[in-house]
Amino acid sequence: MFQRSPHTTRFVAAMLGLALSFAPLARAGAQAGPAPHGPSAAATDAGVAMIRDAISEMRFMDAERLLDEAAVSGVKDDRVTLLAGELELARHQLKLALAAFDDLESRAKTVAPATLNQARTDRGITLSLLGRSDDAVRVLTVATQSDPTQWRAWNALGSEYDARRAWDKAEAAYARAMEASNGAALVLNNRGYSRLLQKRYDESAADLVAALNQRPDFPEARANLRIVLAMKGDFAHATQGGGDQDQATLLNNAGFAAAMQGDYARAEDLLTRAMKLRGSYFERAGENLKMVSGLAGKDTH
Repeated sequence: MFQRSPHTTRFVAAMLGLALSFAPLARAGAQAGPAPHGPSAAATDAGVAMIRDAISEMRFMDAERLLDEAAVSGVKDDRVTLLAGELELARHQLKLALAAFDDLESRAKTVAPATLNQARTDRGITLSLLGRSDDAVRVLTVATQSDPTQWRAWNALGSEYDARRAWDKAEAAYARAMEASNGAALVLNNRGYSRLLQKRYDESAADLVAALNQRPDFPEARANLRIVLAMKGDFAHATQGGGDQDQATLLNNAGFAAAMQGDYARAEDLLTRAMKLRGSYFERAGENLKMVSGLAGKDTH
């Protein structure tokens, strides 16, 4: 199997809805400003919102400071436990994140439904990232049953079903994620990638273009669209643009796509150009090139 450049996959964060796409806390009139202080600051809606905003904006030190202040102040609020887990999840500290979500699940009878449902979604995503696929599907299914509006849970289920090549289930999960998220760019990207895996290239391209229309700065969707173009044989557009480092990645991805189509001569050319352009050893392209050489040799025998 070919070694893919990280940009040929759905980037774990995007794949599971963790590209800091936390559902915003509903609040009226909240404005950015100095962090609230005092014993109950983090326990207020505004304090919780500020922690969530800090995580979603990748201001992890700010989020940690606010959470520490809450701990020192003796705040007892399940929303704070949830946010502590989401901070560790965003940092990819998966075992620490899982501990927080497990704690909330163990106290399910006393945790507010909205907090518990979000924790279940986050717990399922964490389990998926840990490679515990069966547990992830079970927890994510419970999350969607408890709250069908948990679009990140549906999105993550779609990804799990993709991994199993259960295409009908994946398509159904993405449809629910699209409905619950009002067609979020993240879901469009993931469904586009799913359809790419199924070789439904026109539908894949439509989803990825729609994702980019919403978020022009969405690198995973752009990378996936270039893979689709390469798989359709449009190598010129698939490798167009970017500086030397980006161009090397584009050439590697296009080479991978060419190899997937059995066009080994083109794949070898693209991968060789990628390695030359990088200026230093390009491990992914090198591994792909070795595979191309092996497969090309097999085809001649």
